[in-house]
Amino acid sequence: MEEGTSINKINLTSLVDVSLTLVIIFMVAAPFVMQTGIKVTSSKMGAAEGKVAQSENVNIYLSADGKIKVNGHPVSWEQLAAALRVAIPKSKDRMVILLASPKNHVKQIVDILDCARQEGAVKLAILKER
Repeated sequence: MEEGTSINKINLTSLVDVSLTLVIIFMVAAPFVMQTGIKVTSSKMGAAEGKVAQSENVNIYLSADGKIKVNGHPVSWEQLAAALRVAIPKSKDRMVILLASPKNHVKQIVDILDCARQEGAVKLAILKER
């Protein structure tokens, strides 16, 4: 190349490579950012009027020592999904009510609610043991 001459052509190959790489990275990362959560709302006085009785729903009891009962029957953590798979279709509103002790870890409660949602629960309720 001679001195004093200007470059007339710009090499766009590297610019296109970087741009396409960034597009691919954003396309792969986008589903992880759009994760859904569990919607929690507080109930109001009189909200239970005209609703299905608690006995017609799936009731899960989580004791302070981490033992689970589904509709009064003891269930292990490994059997929880199978028990919910049977119980949820039988409930009227496909609602799961979780009664937990204040001493339970949040992870245990979230694991149960997540399992219930995966097995087809439409509504979730959390009650605190007195």
